[in-house]
Amino acid sequence: MGRIRLFLLSAACALLAAADGRVVLATTRADLGFSTAVSERLMDAYSKRFGPEARQRLLAWKRYAAQHRGGTLQERDLLADVNRTLNRIRFLDDSEHWGQEDYWATPAESVGSNGGDCEDFAIAKYFLLKELGIPIAKLRMTYVKATKLNQAHMVLAYYPRPESEPLVLDNLEDAVRPASQRTDLIPVYSFNDEEVWIESRGRGGSPSQIRNWNSLLERLERELRT
Repeated sequence: MGRIRLFLLSAACALLAAADGRVVLATTRADLGFSTAVSERLMDAYSKRFGPEARQRLLAWKRYAAQHRGGTLQERDLLADVNRTLNRIRFLDDSEHWGQEDYWATPAESVGSNGGDCEDFAIAKYFLLKELGIPIAKLRMTYVKATKLNQAHMVLAYYPRPESEPLVLDNLEDAVRPASQRTDLIPVYSFNDEEVWIESRGRGGSPSQIRNWNSLLERLERELRT
């Protein structure tokens, strides 16, 4: 897993100084989907990059998104299915998989390569659930400290309502459980396309996460154009 540093769209001190720990982001590219980026040309490119099996993996995910878009599953069941399905991707450390210390992969990169770390799992689940119709306001990628692992970790949180206890989608567990049952996770900050929420104060940050997020969105847009 790459070292996760605090995601910021302004200086760390400005975020931490926010009175309510809630910062509105200036940018969204929320229309970027998951399977819509998987064109024939992209599958050809990723088959050359990741091997011939990449095409079959990408076709399978394209079918999965098509089958579940506007489907009959209730949201809670859809969360569980997406979490369990994407957790089949191999866990690989960024340095081993991408040759970089901290790389945020697009969903197509994670699926095509059949590998990713915790950020990549959370990102893939976030974009797939958005494409399947879950409102952005219910989804937050959440940076936590995993006490059992004694390291930084990222999960996807789902809020049925803004004031509700979130459900946690985690690559460490196939079960989707309420946050109160995940006492091994200490939340630090969370974000989606629209906002950042600071959960724990007194922690520093790094502008490198701005570059990670922007780089991810730029690669998603290039995939759409491929």
